[in-house]
Amino acid sequence: MKVADLYAALDLPAGARVDQRVPKKLLVENGAPTSGDKRRINEGIEEVQWLAALKPTTVGIPEFRDPMREYLEIAILSVALRPGAQSGRLSELVHRAVPYPVVLLSSQGEALGLSLAHKRWSQGEAGATVLDGALISADLGEGLNSQLWRAFGDALPMAQQPGTDLFALYQGWMDTVVALLAGRLTGSFTTPESPEKAEVRRAALAECARLEAQMAGLRASAAKESQVARQVELNLELKRLESTRAAALAKL
Repeated sequence: MKVADLYAALDLPAGARVDQRVPKKLLVENGAPTSGDKRRINEGIEEVQWLAALKPTTVGIPEFRDPMREYLEIAILSVALRPGAQSGRLSELVHRAVPYPVVLLSSQGEALGLSLAHKRWSQGEAGATVLDGALISADLGEGLNSQLWRAFGDALPMAQQPGTDLFALYQGWMDTVVALLAGRLTGSFTTPESPEKAEVRRAALAECARLEAQMAGLRASAAKESQVARQVELNLELKRLESTRAAALAKL
């Protein structure tokens, strides 16, 4: 699968297409808070393309405003990363650099990714935007079976998302990616029936990730531990975390 295939799956109106190259200089100036990040952008990104602009005039969906944020446009971008580049950090930097919410299609060799992150007004700088929460990202390459991909692809088109306003549209895509992440753990793809159930799923998915990291640390410690009593203690803690993870999985 290529970026072009993923873009086609979004099924956007032709009038939203932009197809403009984004100079890396803009990312460096607007999305790199440290010298290390500037270097990551210059050395790790091959190119960035602005694929489409989703605005009321291009997609027929109203803008959104509230005290926390204003969504006048959704930017669809693609980024080609060089081998060895830190894909997670670079995706975050691209999201930070753009003042609009971004649907980011990333490629790195044969790997393909999709990420989203809400934006809100900065509390420390008037008129500036910051990320509102962690990136929601999915690897669409190796390990994605054909059944999950078909279900995900069927749920991805813009017409399948809420059309109340641009915030609802963006949240719909975010929930679709979360459904894919949950499907990789449960084996089945289902879109949430309500915003409340979508929030429960997002929280459960984050809990699973946190528990898996803790469990990996415990397994590593147990493998190095020479004292039997301590090994037993670590294994008991591991079983407790496994039980907690099973409860979180049930909420997906």
